[in-house]
Amino acid sequence: MDLLILTPLAAIVALLAAFVLAKSVLKAPAGDEKMNSIADAVKEGASAYMNRQYTTITYVAVAIIALFALISVLAQTGTLDLSATTWWWTTAGFAVGALFSALSGYAGMTIAVRSNVRVAEAAKTGLAGALKLAFNGGAVAGLAVAGLALLGVAGFFFLFHGVLGLEDPVNPLVGFAFGSCLISLFARVGGGIYTKAADVGADLVGKVEAGIPEDDPRNPAVIADNVGDNVGDCAGMGADLFETYAVTAIGAVLLGFLLPDVMGVTELVTYPLYLGAFAIIASIISVFFVRMGKDNNIMKALYKGMYASAAISIAGFAWITHAMFVDFDFAGIGGTPAGTTWLSLFMASVVGILVVIGLVLITEYYTSTKYSPVKKIAKASETGSATNIISGLAVGMESTLVPTLILILALFLSYTFAGLYGIAVAAVAMLSVTGMIIAMDTYGPITDNAGGIAEMSNLPESVRENTDALDAVGNTTKAVTKGYAIGSAALAALVLFADYIFNLEKAGYETQFLLNDPIVLVGLFIGAMLPFLFASFLMESVGKAAGAVIEEVRRQFREMPGIMKGETKPEYGTCVDIVTASALREMVIPGLLAVFAPLIVGILWGPLALGGLLIGVIASGLMVALMMSNGGGAWDNAKKYIEDGFHGGKGSEAHAAAVVGDTVGDPYKDTAGPSINPLIKVINTVALIFAGLIASIGGILL
Repeated sequence: MDLLILTPLAAIVALLAAFVLAKSVLKAPAGDEKMNSIADAVKEGASAYMNRQYTTITYVAVAIIALFALISVLAQTGTLDLSATTWWWTTAGFAVGALFSALSGYAGMTIAVRSNVRVAEAAKTGLAGALKLAFNGGAVAGLAVAGLALLGVAGFFFLFHGVLGLEDPVNPLVGFAFGSCLISLFARVGGGIYTKAADVGADLVGKVEAGIPEDDPRNPAVIADNVGDNVGDCAGMGADLFETYAVTAIGAVLLGFLLPDVMGVTELVTYPLYLGAFAIIASIISVFFVRMGKDNNIMKALYKGMYASAAISIAGFAWITHAMFVDFDFAGIGGTPAGTTWLSLFMASVVGILVVIGLVLITEYYTSTKYSPVKKIAKASETGSATNIISGLAVGMESTLVPTLILILALFLSYTFAGLYGIAVAAVAMLSVTGMIIAMDTYGPITDNAGGIAEMSNLPESVRENTDALDAVGNTTKAVTKGYAIGSAALAALVLFADYIFNLEKAGYETQFLLNDPIVLVGLFIGAMLPFLFASFLMESVGKAAGAVIEEVRRQFREMPGIMKGETKPEYGTCVDIVTASALREMVIPGLLAVFAPLIVGILWGPLALGGLLIGVIASGLMVALMMSNGGGAWDNAKKYIEDGFHGGKGSEAHAAAVVGDTVGDPYKDTAGPSINPLIKVINTVALIFAGLIASIGGILL
């Protein structure tokens, strides 16, 4: 028990490291007055949106807290046959999980909007210094998010088990998971709608109709576009990977607690927390491995950090696993195979880390300008927008194959090594590179904004060349981080599904999910449909908001002819207000869909239908998310590839077609696709929390 305190302490060390790193980034020169005026406009727009977004989300969170408190009171009075203690702490966990998720979003956005101008200034003196500064800015977000997630999970468990001595110190953690998932969902949806509505509006009128460059200060939507990079890719991804970390760790801890023949706190419960503690230290060390080599290969420099984090984690996992399980008698616990040893668990953790590397590399293949999928889309652009879009859709669909095979192989191997618990260990091992993944993701918007500041400040062409080189890699890093998030969501959701089954069995409900059972099929079909319906809401929301931006930009060009001559300053704030209002309005219905769909299905048709829904949403959600994220990333980089001078370069018909394809891919890769990750986990955590209640109801239509 004394050693358990090391897990929240490791999280605190990560937060301190993030603070020290942030101070070093902010000490860097911030450029001239013109550069800072542009950066300040982006910073103020991002802060204003985030404040309004989280104010809106707070109303939803307070309503859910009130519902949980009501259930706790009813359990306290004996009206409901539930543990009042568990529900009270679940309520507290939800509130803290929501708060920490919001803080994670702020952490990513806050450092990004302060690093961008410093990276632009550093680009004046060379590529290596600008790269290091951009990555360090991302690393602040990575360490802060991972630190907050581990602090929440490990801190609560230490409180429940080590301090309060609760009989069930694990189930209340699901409240923390639900709070983090719900806030992440709203942040992903709202930020995604904001960023892509602004991006699409700016590109279609600015690039296609007016023929002006990206980030041109004459474009009235340019500030909204730069703000969107931060609230979508920084704040949204920060909250997303925060909940991925928290949900995966909690799922593994809960599975260890609920496994047959265990049903209590053993090494199987605390093991995932120790893995997380060591992995976060590995992430801190790995920050120092990111540096430019003599070949000036930016992607290689970033990968050094990821590979270092993976290698250090593997060494630490071997030590921890041997120390905890060298004399442990598994004896078939939870269906573990005969002969399971500490080495079996360690091999399951290695599988998880190899999955990360495999997913990152295959996502890079489908989204990088170096490989054939992106080049095929660029080639197809020569014959127009239609063939560009057809080719992009085909690439997105094809890109589901290899990641699915990787996940299948990972499931098979980890299950062979250590049963269901082995799958949970593999999922937790994937978290070992979370800090690096978030750092690489946040690096993208920082370099994108740096390029925008360089363009709008009329800095020398050499500076823009450096920021363009950094930004080109940033497009790929944003894509590969989405592949990681999707893969980890799939494994985490499978662990949560196992937890759901064990919770039902604990409540005395027999579970047998048979495909010839119509009730299971009812849930299965509804679950398979939900990601498509959810994505349609988001795509339509982006389309409506982008249409409003397009009309506003056209109006300003039409009524203020001095804009194109550089004599009149555009009304940037109008576009910012349009996308802010649209994002806040449109994010509510998709968020409520994720919460109420599993409750309605469970109450109407019972636990078996809800289980079918969970299976359906995991399977179809994985495919939709992969298709959208990878296809959108390929469309984006096909445009960049043409802008680099291929197939006619900027201003050609192929370029115009690629811009259209990119604007279709933007909401694919940055709004709908990534938002499916928290959708899957919100649905699973809702099912977990209400499993006992739904089992007692049994389905009112049956």
